[in-house]
Amino acid sequence: MSIFGSMKTAVSGMSAQANRLSTVSDNIANADTVGYKAVSTSFSSLVLPSSSGNYNSGGVQTSVRQAISEQGDISYTTSEYDLAISGDGFFIVESADGTPVLTRAGDFSVDSDGNLVNSAGYTLMGYSYDSGVPAVVVNGFDGLVPVNVSQSGLSAIASTSAYFSGNLNSEATVVTDTTTLPSANTSGVTDDTQKMSLVAYDSLGATVQYDYYFTKTGVTTDVSGAVTGSTWEVAVYRNADAATGGTTSFPYSSSAVSVATLSFDADGQLTSATDTDIVDPVTAKTITMDYSDFTQLASDFSATGSADGQAASAVSSVSIGTDGVVSVSYANGTTKSLYQIPLATVASPDNLTLLSGNVYTANGMSGVTVTGFPQTNGLGSIQSGALESSNVDLAGELTEMIEAQRSYTANSKVFQTGSDIMDVLVNLKR
Repeated sequence: MSIFGSMKTAVSGMSAQANRLSTVSDNIANADTVGYKAVSTSFSSLVLPSSSGNYNSGGVQTSVRQAISEQGDISYTTSEYDLAISGDGFFIVESADGTPVLTRAGDFSVDSDGNLVNSAGYTLMGYSYDSGVPAVVVNGFDGLVPVNVSQSGLSAIASTSAYFSGNLNSEATVVTDTTTLPSANTSGVTDDTQKMSLVAYDSLGATVQYDYYFTKTGVTTDVSGAVTGSTWEVAVYRNADAATGGTTSFPYSSSAVSVATLSFDADGQLTSATDTDIVDPVTAKTITMDYSDFTQLASDFSATGSADGQAASAVSSVSIGTDGVVSVSYANGTTKSLYQIPLATVASPDNLTLLSGNVYTANGMSGVTVTGFPQTNGLGSIQSGALESSNVDLAGELTEMIEAQRSYTANSKVFQTGSDIMDVLVNLKR
């Protein structure tokens, strides 16, 4: 073994311990960083070939390991925009230059544009409900937009669907005179017609009341005279067009906005419903009606119904569910879904590439990014009003620091000893 070899080995040891101290210092510095994942140093030996009577010292090399998959403690806060992931997954955030990256740091707040941005300046991304319930893109970040919670002023939603359910009396009298049917829009509507009303909303949030008239129009029988089915007419009018004088709303000043036919079998179950949509010429809106829960049994007429949409109302609060759905609540008690926040994961999270700002990108070692909604396909849930703490163990890091210091000192002594031996050799010629 050469003296220079032992000195180089000592330098290798000091360099390795310096790397170890670097990871310790990083961990201690980020002990209070939201979502930070601890790093550690692993050592492996470098062995040089030796002869039978001569040993060549090698050295040591280090590699950095990340504990990204290790869950940090969750602490609760007073901000509904603080988000923590309980379980697997990462938030998808976007940098200022538009690059999507992954993070566990959920300390979001609202910026001047209303977007949710964390303390490192990364914008939270999600899928919008503007085109209906969103679908996730599992193998990419297409379709993601910044999550914006700025909902100042008033908001109104036009009705697009409605339903009626209940019972039509099977013993009701069949109206055979078509001139007295509600669809004829004459004042001769009989008492055998049942009336209900429903409120919907136009695009400005104004209420639009519709009057529904249910009339039994026919009964079918077999050759033995047994009843095999019945039909009912449902005529719908705009309440604003109802007659103002007399004892009836007929005749309306405009024709029916919908005339549907409901067909029932011998057991009183609905078999078909045709032409059910309401086409309103005033609001220029179409409302899809659902009568599928109606029955026709020997019982009094009863009905209940509802329409979607909402009147003009101010936003009272914003909430984020465990499934990642961002919803707003309005002063009138209604709610609306705005976004759904997805989570992303990789096959080997501990091999992700760490970037400044406590964010990660996928690489060949980590595997490709797979995106999904919270609480699906093994992904964790999102907790609003909470943050994931750093998973750094300060006591362990201080112990690592002491060990690294002792090992560094020991390696320096080896180097110093080799230097002293060199001095002896140099002094032999004097």
